[in-house]
Amino acid sequence: MISNKLATVTPSFTIGISTKVKELKSKGINVTNLSIGEPDFLTPENIKEAAIKAIQNNMTKYDAAAGLLELRQAISKKLKADNHLEYTPSQIVVSSGAKHSITNTLMAILNPNDEVIVPAPYWVSYPEMVKLTGGIPIFIDTKKENSFKLQPTELENAITKKTKAIFITNPSNPTGIIYSKEELKPLVDICVKNNIYIISDEIYEKISFGSEFTSIASFSKEAYDLTITVNGLSKAASMTGWRIGYTASNEELAKAMGSIQGHLVSHPSTISQWAALEAMVNSEESTHEMVRIYKERKELIVEILKNIPQVSYIEPQGAFYFFIDISNLKDKLTYTDSLSLKVCDDLLEKHLVAFVPGIAFGNDDFIRMSYATSMENIEKGLQELKKYAESLY
Repeated sequence: MISNKLATVTPSFTIGISTKVKELKSKGINVTNLSIGEPDFLTPENIKEAAIKAIQNNMTKYDAAAGLLELRQAISKKLKADNHLEYTPSQIVVSSGAKHSITNTLMAILNPNDEVIVPAPYWVSYPEMVKLTGGIPIFIDTKKENSFKLQPTELENAITKKTKAIFITNPSNPTGIIYSKEELKPLVDICVKNNIYIISDEIYEKISFGSEFTSIASFSKEAYDLTITVNGLSKAASMTGWRIGYTASNEELAKAMGSIQGHLVSHPSTISQWAALEAMVNSEESTHEMVRIYKERKELIVEILKNIPQVSYIEPQGAFYFFIDISNLKDKLTYTDSLSLKVCDDLLEKHLVAFVPGIAFGNDDFIRMSYATSMENIEKGLQELKKYAESLY
C-alpha cells in the first residue's frame, strides 16, 4: 500500500499536456507548443565551459550539504548588490532547483495540519508541496480587476490560528504581474503582525520589463527574519536542467534546511554548482539579451490578442507568460467539468497548439501561454486560437 498522503495529491495538468504533445509528435504530427515553462535559449557557453572545467579538474567529490562555499559567497554578494540584503554564506542553502528549495522550506517550518496561504492563480506545485509536507493549502481567489494581486483585506480574512506561512510569487507564474513596493508593504506588515512566514518565490526576478523589483526581506528586520527568499538559475541563466536553486533565510532556518538536505540528498551536483558559480558572476549580458527578446515577443502577443475579441488578458510585467481569459467562451461550449481543460483539449486535438489549462493554476476561466518560444510559433499558435474562438461565434 502506498502512503495515504498521496491520496490528496492532484496529478500534474502540465505533465498531462506534455504527454499528449509527445504522443502526437511520436506519430509525426507537428504541434505548436505554447505550454512549456522554460527558456528556449541554450545555456550560455561560458557556463557550460565552467562545468566541463570542473569535471576535468576532478571536482566531483562530496561537498557541504548547504552547497559549495564559493557559490554561497557569490549568492550573498548578489543579494547585497541586487536586493539590498545582507546574508552570510551560512544563511544560504543551495538545492536541486527552486522546487527543492521550497520543499526544504516547508519541511523545516510545517507541523502536521499547519495552514499555508496560497493566493490563486498559483504555480501548479505549491498546493501539492504543502500537502506532501503535512500542511493544508488555504486558497485565496485573487481578482482580475486587481491584476490578480493579493489585497490586504483578502489576506487578513484568510488568517487563522493555524496559519504558518504564505506564498508570494513575484514576478508571477502564471500571470506575469509584478507587485510594486507600495503593494507589498501592507501584505508584509500583516504577516509580521501575525508572525507568518513569507515564502518569497523570486525565481523570475531578472525577467522584468521595466517594473521596479523589491525583495520582501528588505522591508524591515522583522520581515527579514520571517522571509525565506527562494531563487535560482533556471530562468535567468537558462539552466533548467542543471537543477540549481537556493534559499536565503535566518540562521536558524538555514541550519534546519541544511540538515534536512544533508540527510535526504547530501547536496546538489557539484558540477552544476560550479557552473552556477560562473552564472552568478558572469551571466548578466546574456540575461539582458534574453529579457530583450522576451519583451519583443510580449509586445507582438499584445498586438495579436487585440484582434481576438473573444478573449482578454492582463498585460504581463515580467516572466514569460500570458494568462488569457476565456470566460466568454463558456456559453459556447459543452463540457463536463472544466472549461479550461475543454478549450486546451480542443486546441490541441483540432488545431495542434498546446496551452496549459487555467484549472492547473486555480482559475478555470483562463489558459496560460508561454512565450519562451520563437516568434513563428507564437504567431502560428495565436492564429489557431483566433480561428478556434471565431468558430464558436
